[in-house]
Amino acid sequence: MRSVLSVLAATLLATTATAQDASSRESTAFTLLTDQPRTAEQEAVRIDLVDLSIKVIPDDKAIDAVAELTFTATAPVARLVVELDTLFDVSAVSVDGLAAEWTNPEGRMTVALPRPLAAGDTTTLRIAYAGQPRVAPNAPWDGGFVWSTAPGGEPWIATAIQGEGCDLLWPCIDSPLAEPARVNLHITVPTGLSAPSNGRFLGSEDHGDGWTTWNWSAANPNTYAIALNIGPYAELRADYRSRFGNTFPMHYWYLKSDDPAQAAALFAEFPLQLDFFEATVGPFPFGDEKMGVVETPHLGMEHQTINAYGNQYRLDGRGYDWLLQHELSHEWFGNQLTNANADDMWLHEGLGTYMQPLYARWLNGDRYMQTELAKMQQDLRNQFPVVSGTLKSEDEVYKGETGPGNDIYFKGALIAHSLRMLIGDAAFHEAVTTLVYGRPDPQPGNFTTLYRSTPDFLRIVNDVTGQDYGWFFRGYLYNAALPVLAETREGDTLGLSWTTGDGGVFPMPVEVEIDGVVQTVPMTGGRGSIAVPAGAHVLVDPDNKVLRRLDFVEAWRARPGR
Repeated sequence: MRSVLSVLAATLLATTATAQDASSRESTAFTLLTDQPRTAEQEAVRIDLVDLSIKVIPDDKAIDAVAELTFTATAPVARLVVELDTLFDVSAVSVDGLAAEWTNPEGRMTVALPRPLAAGDTTTLRIAYAGQPRVAPNAPWDGGFVWSTAPGGEPWIATAIQGEGCDLLWPCIDSPLAEPARVNLHITVPTGLSAPSNGRFLGSEDHGDGWTTWNWSAANPNTYAIALNIGPYAELRADYRSRFGNTFPMHYWYLKSDDPAQAAALFAEFPLQLDFFEATVGPFPFGDEKMGVVETPHLGMEHQTINAYGNQYRLDGRGYDWLLQHELSHEWFGNQLTNANADDMWLHEGLGTYMQPLYARWLNGDRYMQTELAKMQQDLRNQFPVVSGTLKSEDEVYKGETGPGNDIYFKGALIAHSLRMLIGDAAFHEAVTTLVYGRPDPQPGNFTTLYRSTPDFLRIVNDVTGQDYGWFFRGYLYNAALPVLAETREGDTLGLSWTTGDGGVFPMPVEVEIDGVVQTVPMTGGRGSIAVPAGAHVLVDPDNKVLRRLDFVEAWRARPGR
């Protein structure tokens, strides 16, 4: 999410007031990276349960926390390894109730086990830690804690840690491949403030001493999606009756100072957007918990069942709130389906972004879908492939200096559109649904979260269609340059030929409109031709079904001072 939001950075900085401490200590370089290779010890365990008790102390911009992590060994292992920011002071570490020796030099904590674990053995690691966590220099793009103040002067606090990882908040294995089976959260805040978080609400307890604990439980959460949100919130709640037969709650926590009419108008979009996603992809993945949104002092982030919303109810002529819709898309593309590696991040961002023009059409017709797609093509960079085919860190992918950057959003969406135009709506729907749920017939209760890669998606598309679309994935995803469609005229014949960045064969069929009549030109071997009468008006790809280099867009992009 953090890269695409950069286009609104200037607006956000001008309109969002935050109380940040620029002089705060810095986390290590290791901690500020995420999605790095796991150690052998980390690969030899799974996390069955995380129990987090976190007291948030606004006056000190600090937390006081205890984390208990229950592991099961999947292979023999002699020590436990987790990540935790060195900004925290660790007061106690124990394994199964016994004090343990530990080190945490750069933020990768190694804990000695009293005895080695055999495959199938379980153990519980307890870590007590406290201190001032990293302050986000520019959330959500440069993450950490946001210590802000609501219009009424109350504390307004949020976390946004996608780019830097879960170790800014809790001791974890900082990899998308290390999702815990369950996380229980006990968030203690000053009485009078609310603390909505991930999963199901298990009740709150007022301790009578000025502090109240809010309890939550979430199944299979994405590691960076565990989120703190604290503020003087009012709440809107309603039940959503799904087209799949189940019912689950929708919640929106918004500042009490907001215009109630604006909050109600945004909340009214929830069921409309849910119905679109359920019709287009499949059942809401977390219907046994909730669909939740919370207003935050930063622009937004896809926190599982508690998406952050900071768009300030802006209208932009789309007919829907784009931020709400984009973050909701990540419940499917990011939280239900999680990338196997950052190199596959376009499965989150590209497919999620494609849901916006599809939703524009769902609401208001083709004109609005095509408007959004055209704007996306103008914003392409085409400097790096969307997918490299090698393991990457998030920074290498999201930063345009080293990787595709915003192209994982916009180019990914345009590639998805061309794929849908090529294989048809029915096959595209089946392929995407199978990608997300692991089956083409998802129903509430018959699926669980899963990891996916780009080769997985290709295999699914091939299985659904009965054809090999390796050429499509290679030509679009694994090449930086857009395919070029050359046109030649010899007498009454229009010749067409494709050239891709790597020179590979690209048999993408092309529609040609001749005096208002559309015909499809097969491009066997990447070449084709069609008869064109003299004086006829010819329009290649009249419905813009095919992603390709357009000279007029490139000329516009190259204009000085644009």
